[in-house]
Amino acid sequence: MTQFRVLFQKEWRENVRNYKILWIPLVFILFAILEPVTQYFLPQLLDSLGNLPDGAVIEFPEPSPGEILANIIGQYQFIGLLVLILAYMGAVAGERRSGTATLLYVRPLSYGAYYMSKWVAANLIAVGSVLFGLLAGYYYTALFFGQVEIGSFLQFAGTYCLWIILVVTVILTASAWMPNGGLAAAVSFVLLLFMQLVDGLLGAYWTVSPFKVPSYAAQWLWAGPETGAYWWSVAITVFLIVAIAAFGIWMSKKNAAKVKV
Repeated sequence: MTQFRVLFQKEWRENVRNYKILWIPLVFILFAILEPVTQYFLPQLLDSLGNLPDGAVIEFPEPSPGEILANIIGQYQFIGLLVLILAYMGAVAGERRSGTATLLYVRPLSYGAYYMSKWVAANLIAVGSVLFGLLAGYYYTALFFGQVEIGSFLQFAGTYCLWIILVVTVILTASAWMPNGGLAAAVSFVLLLFMQLVDGLLGAYWTVSPFKVPSYAAQWLWAGPETGAYWWSVAITVFLIVAIAAFGIWMSKKNAAKVKV
């Protein structure tokens, strides 16, 4: 426990020093605000930029508050994924490659504490950034389009945060597995994007999958997901997070000998 505390303090200081506690939340907040603001002012923007004949009126169906919030996590599924990959692709591999990890590996080290200190720090920032972003999006959506019931919003946000924890776990484990941050980023991006693509194309044939968690999160904004499939997907996602984290701890130990001296 003492090792974990010391290592976590080290990780947190690095995140502060690299301004990750600042720029990651700002990116998520910015894209969350842009969605309702853009939707609200889109007719005026098109009217001012377009060469329309006099008297022409552009009319768009007004999106519901739930659609706006669902669109926000739709942006997070690509942009947020890239942000987190860029932020944490070198969390383990970068330390091995630069030789920084030598200062840790020469001492008796719990690789579980080493990996989990990075995992907890990264997830605090990632989940916090998503929550701040969704709260900002919720405020501007309520301001321009109407309010989503707070209970539904909390279920929506909580479910989506579980998906973010899975994403961070995959990125950190790829970093522990791969020899450098570039390969870790490629593996993380291809794996997460490919599995989402497969689920999007063939997902009609199954209802239980960790890659359905974002869509189940969005369904809380309306009638809510089918509870059986939802809870099974949540359970499998939690199991997958634990299994991937365990693999990341093992790879951290296995690749310790590859650290640059």
